[in-house]
Amino acid sequence: MSQEELFLDSGKSNSDVREGKSRSRLGVVVTGVLGGSLVALYAVAAPFVTPALRKVCLPFVPATTAQVENVLNVLRARSGTLVDIGSGDGRIVIAAAKHGFQASGFELNPWLVWYSRYKAWREGVHRSTSFHISDLWKVSFAQYSNVVIFGVPQMMDQLELKLSSELPTTAKVVACRFPFPTWVPEHTAGEGIDTVWVYDAKTFKSDLQHGLKRMTTQEDKDTPDSHT
Repeated sequence: MSQEELFLDSGKSNSDVREGKSRSRLGVVVTGVLGGSLVALYAVAAPFVTPALRKVCLPFVPATTAQVENVLNVLRARSGTLVDIGSGDGRIVIAAAKHGFQASGFELNPWLVWYSRYKAWREGVHRSTSFHISDLWKVSFAQYSNVVIFGVPQMMDQLELKLSSELPTTAKVVACRFPFPTWVPEHTAGEGIDTVWVYDAKTFKSDLQHGLKRMTTQEDKDTPDSHT
């Protein structure tokens, strides 16, 4: 083999080696970027997916502008404390704070809670808002005089019992998207998916007490007299 052929073969080999190394580095970079993206995607998506694995969950569906307006309209004569159960990105809480409420939000997704806090700070209402990472079933709502809930049908009956036992008689409850199954609304506002139902705590607490009394009376009737 001539020196020229050896030189060409050597050049070709070096070129192949450099190309192979470039491809290898590119592969490492692509793998790293893809791996990092998947980790970031999991970190963001996990809080959304995890609640869905629970027996009863509150999926994050942002409130529409009409829903926010309807909530504020039915509470326009109210004041004091307000809580949004499943507060999502905080838009109800922030809007309520701008209308004079001391507003709080409870949300299981930490990413949404952090975003809500930032948004409240940016909107200038961070002093009259608070956002908490918490499961709604582990929180007492006894201190709130106004309650807003974007629930799902599977949880509304359980939430009826919880709120009936915890809320003061002066409280109002606003349900969005889905009404409570047995409570009779004081009035409604909006239409379609933007409908909100307003409930008076004095009414549903009274109904609960009467229901418990009826159950107790019926159980007494059904219990055999030990003296007979």
